[in-house]
Amino acid sequence: MTEAPLLAIRSLPSWLLGRAAARGRALVAEALAAEDIRMWHHVVLSAVRDLGPVAQADLGRSIALDPKDLVGVLNDLQTAGLVLRTPDARDRRKNAVSLTDEGARLLKRCERRARAANDELLAPLSPAEREQFMGLLARISGTAD
Repeated sequence: MTEAPLLAIRSLPSWLLGRAAARGRALVAEALAAEDIRMWHHVVLSAVRDLGPVAQADLGRSIALDPKDLVGVLNDLQTAGLVLRTPDARDRRKNAVSLTDEGARLLKRCERRARAANDELLAPLSPAEREQFMGLLARISGTAD
């Protein structure tokens, strides 16, 4: 007697989480593409809004993005007029990153689109199930308060 195809792998929480994450990333990436922006650009804009003005090195650490990759994302965002990099007032050897008004407007549009994509991802769940699911994900990921 043979097992159902991939039954062993499909029974692993890590596999299911990975599949759900891949679907979520695809939905959000598609939604952000409508604003001509990529996922890491959205993450950086959001972090700069929440932390800014923020030292470039602190920004990279806060979102766990390699410094070389962060420079590329910031170059893209600065070229598009979405962020400014200026000498940090506390340490002139560092750059402080802040949002421009256009960056803030774009971020609001992106947040609406990302929220809609996440609503689509969680559509099979009731509101109570969504709340429970988010709490469980926070615990699993180590980000629960």
